[in-house]
Amino acid sequence: MSQTRDSILSALSALTLPDGGDVVSRDMIRALRVDGGKVSFVLEAESPEAAQRMAPVRLACEQLLGKLPGVESVQVALTAHGPAAKAPPKPAAPGGEPPSLKIGGHPTPQAGPMRPAGVKSIIAIGSGKGGVGKSTVSSNLAVALAKEGKRVGLLDADIYGPSQPRMMGVNKRPSSPDGKTIIPLHGHGVTLMSIGFMLPEEKAVVWRGPMLMGALQQMLTQVEWGELDVLLVDLPPGTGDVAMTLCQRSEVTGAIVVSTPQDVALLDARKALNMFEMLKTPVLGLVENMGVYHCPNCGHEAHIFGEGGVKAEAEKLGLPFLGSLPIDLDTRLAGDAGTPIAAGEGPMAQAYRALARRFIDGGIL
Repeated sequence: MSQTRDSILSALSALTLPDGGDVVSRDMIRALRVDGGKVSFVLEAESPEAAQRMAPVRLACEQLLGKLPGVESVQVALTAHGPAAKAPPKPAAPGGEPPSLKIGGHPTPQAGPMRPAGVKSIIAIGSGKGGVGKSTVSSNLAVALAKEGKRVGLLDADIYGPSQPRMMGVNKRPSSPDGKTIIPLHGHGVTLMSIGFMLPEEKAVVWRGPMLMGALQQMLTQVEWGELDVLLVDLPPGTGDVAMTLCQRSEVTGAIVVSTPQDVALLDARKALNMFEMLKTPVLGLVENMGVYHCPNCGHEAHIFGEGGVKAEAEKLGLPFLGSLPIDLDTRLAGDAGTPIAAGEGPMAQAYRALARRFIDGGIL
């Protein structure tokens, strides 16, 4: 018998606390993950003093869940909502986030690379120019990989134009138990983080390079990503600070470049490819987006942006061609509605599942 999030919470609600109530009714459970037979969550106390008294409760949680059918391992982390009391606490920001948690700022010195613990591989998804569907490909590929059984994270590193909150249908604010650690959000089986979660949708980010690099550092190293097979990073278009910082400081496994077949897009895609070459980041392949339009009424095919340009470019450069995706109205509507097309069924969902299988069968993941 496999356990679910609801069954785990139901079991925990039977665990009565010494001072009354239970860990569920008192809203002490954070970042609950049920991955097959592995269960993990954060047990959040009101203060460090309270956390010290919660050690027996943490042990009781682990023992209780460990007896459930199908549970192989249980990991419970004990943390506190805020620092030890020295002065009256400041009011929390909207959404329950501690006031001390801020995104952006100069990066702090690090002895090692910005590689999150527990993340097996980091794949950057870039494009030479905007408007080629890079973020659409990123979100749908993440969902498709998750449906293939992979543990997937998606980092929206497009600081100036974050679109993953809308495309993934998640608009909550991440929580933070200590003002430093960031608990990511989840949608469609994917672990998510975006600067868009921290700001109103209409608010512009007006930052220079150091602020961008600081934000990227925080989203890579302060987010509790957990155990992931792959972290997909949706890069900003072009060859700017974020892409350079990611490739130079985070041990990126490789990069994928998305382009439409048209000559103008390919000109800029070549610049992105050249950037990854200069940064010594392996290019894992090229993806052609909006390759063909299938008329839903008559079935006629139209190559609106040209035909075969990305495949020809991949062959010319000796790089893998990972596949061509058609231009599709339902894909756009699904992204705007917050449910990626890959989360459902149909031809486009199958196209993204096939793309995901190429990643898996080709040894990229």
